[in-house]
Amino acid sequence: MTRAGLEWPVLLVAAAAAILVALAGGLLTVAGPRSRALRRPAWRPPDWAFGPIWAVIFALITVSGTLAWSAAADAGGRATLVAAYAVNGVLNIAWSGLFFRAERPDWALVDIVLLGLSIVGLILASLPLSPKAALLLLPYLGWVGVAACLNLAIVRLNRPFGRA
Repeated sequence: MTRAGLEWPVLLVAAAAAILVALAGGLLTVAGPRSRALRRPAWRPPDWAFGPIWAVIFALITVSGTLAWSAAADAGGRATLVAAYAVNGVLNIAWSGLFFRAERPDWALVDIVLLGLSIVGLILASLPLSPKAALLLLPYLGWVGVAACLNLAIVRLNRPFGRA
């Protein structure tokens, strides 16, 4: 363990998991013709901002998960963390698939609400173990909140969905 409370092998595994989630989501983030044609609100962040923002968020998630894991007293606490992070990762990837590949922003809106709730769950699971780990997840929650508002605006500007 380092002075910061990070176990290097755990950090490497967490980083690998974060990279896999980011890559999977990135591979699904290929805009089809209908996705490119969607009307978007004027306040939408520029396309170039999404990559750097997600890179920072995934780095924070990695450090947060490592701190919480290192602070967990037993295998049960660690299993709970792994399950919470796994659910979060699946929801994170699913959003890209729903929004871009399935071209269903309406379904993606449901997913992003669940993703936000899973982030709250990660924060609550981490808080008793490491307050610092919980705090590191707040930018993730904030960014997903912005993304949810953007997703909702896109749904409102472009509904109904599901028609050819």
